[in-house]
Amino acid sequence: MAAIEYSTLVALVQDHPGVLTKAAMLFRRRGYNIASLNVGHSEVPGISRMTIVVEGRGPHIKQCEKQLYKLVEVVKVLDLTEEARVDKEVALIRVSAHSAERAEVVGIARAFDAEIVDVARDSLIVEITASPYTIDRFLEVAGDFGILELTRTGVVSMSRGGNGAK
Repeated sequence: MAAIEYSTLVALVQDHPGVLTKAAMLFRRRGYNIASLNVGHSEVPGISRMTIVVEGRGPHIKQCEKQLYKLVEVVKVLDLTEEARVDKEVALIRVSAHSAERAEVVGIARAFDAEIVDVARDSLIVEITASPYTIDRFLEVAGDFGILELTRTGVVSMSRGGNGAK
């Protein structure tokens, strides 16, 4: 089975209602599955930064980039797919941890620089901020104890060095 390839686009957009929906619809109309979509304020007041991770690569993604520019609210689009970049994500994971296992789960969390943010009788909630790969690795290891609940924020991405969005 072939590995899924992903593309990472960052769009700087005017902070107006409906921009997120317009961008998501653009990808939907072209049949692309959005793996992650994250929007938040940028360093410029009134401008939001949208990070879109979509399945697929190549000329079709370049076409989506061009289509994004047709949206009135889009200020700039960056294709970070082939760029050196920093990708981060936050995950909250409820891990089954009975008293005999608790110390082991805490040790694993520490090894991944994660925090225990809640302790219950039979479980712990772990917060981890890391690359998607590291979170996947944590889930693999913690899965031996049982993942009871999971939520992930989606990827935020920024190019390394002085290659900013300006």
